[in-house]
Amino acid sequence: MKIIKRLSIAIYTLLFITAATKAIAKAPPGDTGNGTLKGTVTDKADGSTMPGVTVSIPDLRIGTATNSKGQYTLNHVSKGVYLVTFTFVGYTTYAEKVDFSKTSELNVQLKASSIETSEVVVTGVSRATEIKRDPVPMAAINKTFIDQHSASGNVIDEIANLPGVSAVTTGPNISKPFIHGLGYNRVVTLEDGIRQEGQQWGDEHGIEVDQNSIDRVEVIKGPASLSYGSDAIGGVVNLLTPPPVPDGKILGDVQGVYGTNNGLINGSFRLQGNNNGLVWGTVISDKEAKDYQNQHDGRVYATNFKEKDARAMIGLNKSWGYSYLNASIFDDEQAIPDGSRDSLTRQFTKQITDADKYRTIVPASELNSYDLPVLHQHVQLYRIYDNSNFIVGNGNLIVNLGYQYSHRREFTHPEDADIPGLNLQLTTYTYDVKYNFNIAKTYETTIGVNGMYQNNTLGYSTDFPIPEYHQFDIGPFFVVKKSFGKLDLSGGARYDTRSFTGKAAYIDTIKQYFPTLYTGANPTTTPNVVQQFSALNKTFSGASGSLGATYNFSDKFLLKGNIARGFRAPSIAELSANGPDPGSQIYHVGNSNFKPEFSVQEDLGAFLTLPNVSASVEVFNNDIQNYIFQEQILDANGNPEYVNSSGQVNPNGQQYAKFTYVQSKARINGGEVSVDIHPVSWLHFENELTLTYGQNLGTGSKVPDSLKYLPFIPPLHTHSELRGTLNKGFGSFKQLYAFVGFDHYDAQNRFFAAYGTETYTAGYNLLSAGIGGNLNNAAGKTVVKLFIEGTNLANVNYQSNMSRLKYFDNAVVPAGVQPGIFNMGRNISFKVVVPFDLSPHAKDM
Repeated sequence: MKIIKRLSIAIYTLLFITAATKAIAKAPPGDTGNGTLKGTVTDKADGSTMPGVTVSIPDLRIGTATNSKGQYTLNHVSKGVYLVTFTFVGYTTYAEKVDFSKTSELNVQLKASSIETSEVVVTGVSRATEIKRDPVPMAAINKTFIDQHSASGNVIDEIANLPGVSAVTTGPNISKPFIHGLGYNRVVTLEDGIRQEGQQWGDEHGIEVDQNSIDRVEVIKGPASLSYGSDAIGGVVNLLTPPPVPDGKILGDVQGVYGTNNGLINGSFRLQGNNNGLVWGTVISDKEAKDYQNQHDGRVYATNFKEKDARAMIGLNKSWGYSYLNASIFDDEQAIPDGSRDSLTRQFTKQITDADKYRTIVPASELNSYDLPVLHQHVQLYRIYDNSNFIVGNGNLIVNLGYQYSHRREFTHPEDADIPGLNLQLTTYTYDVKYNFNIAKTYETTIGVNGMYQNNTLGYSTDFPIPEYHQFDIGPFFVVKKSFGKLDLSGGARYDTRSFTGKAAYIDTIKQYFPTLYTGANPTTTPNVVQQFSALNKTFSGASGSLGATYNFSDKFLLKGNIARGFRAPSIAELSANGPDPGSQIYHVGNSNFKPEFSVQEDLGAFLTLPNVSASVEVFNNDIQNYIFQEQILDANGNPEYVNSSGQVNPNGQQYAKFTYVQSKARINGGEVSVDIHPVSWLHFENELTLTYGQNLGTGSKVPDSLKYLPFIPPLHTHSELRGTLNKGFGSFKQLYAFVGFDHYDAQNRFFAAYGTETYTAGYNLLSAGIGGNLNNAAGKTVVKLFIEGTNLANVNYQSNMSRLKYFDNAVVPAGVQPGIFNMGRNISFKVVVPFDLSPHAKDM
């Protein structure tokens, strides 16, 4: 049966490639030419010309800005039909499809409005598409949003307040995205469309991306397996780096961020250029922070970090398309908290010996230091990837190829600081090839194939949570989109295959604290050698697809509906884990008999946009077969079982809570409501509500109350914000803004209570505020930008149910004391950006 399956997949893939080749070969030769698009942008209210409007063609990655007379010119435009966007702060984005074989001039009038109604996305679509016209639920944030939320410690926290989006955190620098209650290996994170592949299986393994290099984030909320394969069953987060600057420009900036709570210092330098389509850019960043603090815990030991990042890009953007080569380095050193306290004073303590028979109280000088403790993790990610888009026939051949090397070390031996407890080295090659074309000139169609090859090796270490393995993914797919006047339809299908080959491994346990991999010839007969991992050979496959529709009753009201089937193969940790992950304080135990997950999600949304009010209601229901989750293992007395790094119960040395993986049927449903009241041109009153329920449906028999809810489901969350924006400002001060925000989180009493896996989380309210703007010189150029944001201004002591630190404490705590670590207290962030222009002097048009 396996041979038949693999043969069928091979034949299917061959037929797919043959069909794609024929489609390209039969397409009449396209006139790539060297087209231009010119025009003038004016204010619809008074007809005045508008300088500084951004004009771009997202699919071709070209853009410019209008000059002092409101005029623009786009060069190197390929022949074909592409979406052109016009954006300016305080005005509604204008988007129009233009046939460049017929059009060379386009004049546009922009309408003043602070309500965004035409946000354009490139993630998960054949071609750049307005969010309002795509049936799949999406959200997007731009550079302005990112700048105004500078208090976020990482790029995932910057989106964690969007409706339907949350994050599981391990302190201020480690966050993993959750979408509609699904996270970990169920959400694919991309950078410029390239899969982000590190060690995502670990609870505390964050997203290895420099937040200073990201200008835009697009989120698909729901199954996106259709375009991205296994692991996108919950959705996609696409992190987009800065677009190219206009032709003839050399632009850059220097920015700095300071956070008062943990002394965060975040500096970044950016420089980009474009000379007749030769584009290049670089971003260099450095950030560090001390332990964060709150009133309940004081400074939280081992939450400090140091991070260094660098990236460079060079490419060509011509009438034949574009090709960009990118390279980046992410280097992060992060302390490892465990929450241990002195039993009398509740002050934090630290491990000082491997035997760990006693601990010392952490001195105040160490809590207030930028120096990392001996126990810490060191994560490095090296990436090289290429994004290319070639005009072939009457379509676009898109080729995205990537190489990544992830090196994760966790140093967990206080007396032998250079010996890593964990040492994982993961090499990943990703490929994504697709052809976008029109059938009968009206059906936007994409056919493609993508996947990846991975190889994980174990370096010298003493802990072995997952084995060495090879993994290969392949998935051909197609997507078709068609508009019938006010009705937009889209759908497609995909077939995925994922193969694992795991290597058997044996451990030499002769040393009490430093077991090592056995590499000899006779592992089964050598004394003190035990098997850690069995050989693994698994192949998973499955079909996914979606069908959706958007009906635009008018420019003011539309309805969306979508149904999608998702597929996800189990991860290597879920299949074969058998060891501790020091950073998560968990000993993982896998199950090689798991089946793949399949989901069916239905989405329905209604959207209203009026001059003074915009509102939306979105609901979803997601039924999942073979849902995989972790539950804690109990000992014979019904208490959580703790083991050492060898899996032994009650030994000397560091202790890990023991968790295993299980499968069940599950259902996650909920929705989001958004209302934005806009009484005057400069004032907003924004209100959002997100509700998510996660239910364990069991495997046939009745599910006990302690098991009936899924772990890590966010509670009801409401966000209200009063925001004022004065884009024209006063005198030299432009694009001024100020806001006050209020977040309410309900108590989470729907939690996975069995085995002590989760506990009740009390509700809480948070107050935030922000203010900022630009200072311009006499010539109208921006000299400096200032962004100030305060979070948890009331200094509330609270624990989020999405924070893993909630469970970090001594095994026994005094009566009347809430166990676990609390979230960050009051923090005020100051961000300063100094832009500069090194462009050769050129006359305005």
